[in-house]
Amino acid sequence: MEYVSNYISPLGKMLLAADDKGLTGAWFEGQKYFARGLGSEYEECKLPLFKDVKCWLDLYFSGQEPKFQIPIHLIGTSFQQEVWELLCEIPYGETRTYGEIAAKLAKRRGIVSMSAQAVGGAVGHNPIPVIVPCHRVLGAGGSLTGYVGGVERKRKLLELEGVLSEAVQSDRRG
Repeated sequence: MEYVSNYISPLGKMLLAADDKGLTGAWFEGQKYFARGLGSEYEECKLPLFKDVKCWLDLYFSGQEPKFQIPIHLIGTSFQQEVWELLCEIPYGETRTYGEIAAKLAKRRGIVSMSAQAVGGAVGHNPIPVIVPCHRVLGAGGSLTGYVGGVERKRKLLELEGVLSEAVQSDRRG
């Protein structure tokens, strides 16, 4: 069985979803791929997990780094799961480029190279944005690129963490 709850963030309403293993989704209302993967049968309820997720999000949106982990259950292809695992390794207040993630994934797989575009596709299908920090991934040279919740949300998330690079700052002026 899947369960849902709503959360009102400073960046818009979010739908949270979970199963018995952990958080399966945290989508901004109106975002690309909203509620993708959520089954047709679910129940709105007050799971203890949702209380923890909302506490984590409250801390995060207040500009603090949450110091505890949320149990997550990422559902996707093995490639997507590899990429999402790498996203979880990006520390609060830091960023990586799609190319850096692709290079790290290639090294883990023991291959010469990996497509940054393929990594971008997996990043874009992350069902738990913010908690699985896909907003910390930038384009080549540190440029601000697409985000499933919209580029303006991405900018605000990066501002919360104090990590807007000079390239991203200049993108804002352009």
